[in-house]
Amino acid sequence: MLRKLAVALLLGLCLSATAGAADTKGKNPVVVMETNLGTVKMELFQKEAPISVKNFLDYTNEGYYNGTIFHRVIPNFMVQGGGFTEGLKLKSGKAPIKNEAGNGLKNDRGTLAMARTMMVDSATSQFFINVVNNGFLNHTDNTSRGFGYAVFGKVIEGMDVVDKIAAAKTGTQKGFADVPETTVVIKSMKLVK
Repeated sequence: MLRKLAVALLLGLCLSATAGAADTKGKNPVVVMETNLGTVKMELFQKEAPISVKNFLDYTNEGYYNGTIFHRVIPNFMVQGGGFTEGLKLKSGKAPIKNEAGNGLKNDRGTLAMARTMMVDSATSQFFINVVNNGFLNHTDNTSRGFGYAVFGKVIEGMDVVDKIAAAKTGTQKGFADVPETTVVIKSMKLVK
């Protein structure tokens, strides 16, 4: 009888631990991006990329992304936005953040990453969504060449919309290459969870 009780207690502990683990999933922030081509829902990886997620949410909650565009679109690579308005007018942003590319997350299809210049810690508001696996953007070492691009989230719904953006016909405007000929606007970006 004591043995059956011990087994039942152990089983109960295992089940409650499993239920607790399941409860922690889905606790990441979720942001919905409404574009003129459709809606994209994105989960943000708060534990792995706390600085990047806080930065992205700060811009989101301030309404900064509303009215910005996807200004750089390269098929079989990525779509980049979050820093320019129509007519390629640069929006001023906050101070650059620390690059979290060494967080173990990979630049795989559907992931969001911080855009930056050649300087490692130069990301501000601009982000990109990988439309293919881009392993060459991953962190390999701490040199400026190998540091990589910080992944901080992934598309959980609406990858078909991202693919539509990636398929846009592009050209050169105001000295910028890969600009969609028909403007792709981020109408709104909202934290939903």
